Amino acid sequence: MPAFWGTSADGVASDVGKTSRAAMSSGPASRLTGMETERVTASTTIEAAPEAVFAVLADPSAHADIDGTGWVRESLDGDRITAAGQVFRMAMYQENHPDKHYKIANLVEVFDEPRAIAWQPGTESPETGELSFGGWIWRYDLEATGPSQTTVTLTYDWSTVPPHVREYLQFPPFGPEHLDNSLQHLSDLIGSAK
Repeated sequence: MPAFWGTSADGVASDVGKTSRAAMSSGPASRLTGMETERVTASTTIEAAPEAVFAVLADPSAHADIDGTGWVRESLDGDRITAAGQVFRMAMYQENHPDKHYKIANLVEVFDEPRAIAWQPGTESPETGELSFGGWIWRYDLEATGPSQTTVTLTYDWSTVPPHVREYLQFPPFGPEHLDNSLQHLSDLIGSAK
């Protein structure tokens, strides 16, 4: 089992597959909506200011409510995201994962409040604390389109996934409706908080 899956609920680490972090700018993602060769994007407009949307995205305890796959279970750290370079951990569940329940460590790649936030999921060795990554990145770009209106673009980018990881996983590992579902959940969550 490759390391990019994460560690099991009992803390047992899988084989380590290391990759270097890909640098990302805080500029906007492509405005194309749909699937490109190695990334998929979706956009929606939410009736809230970018600051309100960003505040929800920077709170890992809200990520299970946003997730469109049902794989994200809960934040393991309880800390808000405050800077690039920060690591936040999540409990996960996926029926096709060898352990079903597993943990991931996400490295924040972009923190440009209230315009963009991105993280790279990976694993953390329970023995050494060493982080390793599979090469895919989640990114949200926010653009104010009115006094209390934000266009949110969600991008899942797997362009830096190395060949040995692609031998185990198909990309993207979810259906095309996932990003739309996530954006709808984000909109619903923000709407219910008003």
